[in-house]
Amino acid sequence: MSSDSHPDTIFLRDLRVETIVGLWDWERKIRQTVSIDLEMGADIRKAAGTDSIDDTLNYKSVAKRVQQFVSDSEFLLVETMAEKIAETIPSSICLGSTCASTNLVRFVVHGMSACTFDVTGNLDD
Repeated sequence: MSSDSHPDTIFLRDLRVETIVGLWDWERKIRQTVSIDLEMGADIRKAAGTDSIDDTLNYKSVAKRVQQFVSDSEFLLVETMAEKIAETIPSSICLGSTCASTNLVRFVVHGMSACTFDVTGNLDD
């Protein structure tokens, strides 16, 4: 249950996406699988009370938007990928005309053959 100062956390784990990421010539020629974990703070009290999907965060929309964006993009750096993902999420957290009151996101990008990059961002920035 959330309070005004501590929102509930919505978790989306292991969103696997193939993309081009890396500096080396061989990395630019192949699609590599990355795994993305998302944590989004949201006040879900209204949805819990009404039991209506219209009052909650549309997790499927968030997941599809992130997966499509990463799949369609190419990055030299994992850091760039992480920043661009953070820029993509804010406009995808609404369902119809209802938006979850979300302003924080944290995510981890796991490279299957590279490093892991952990980012905490504020969607208001």
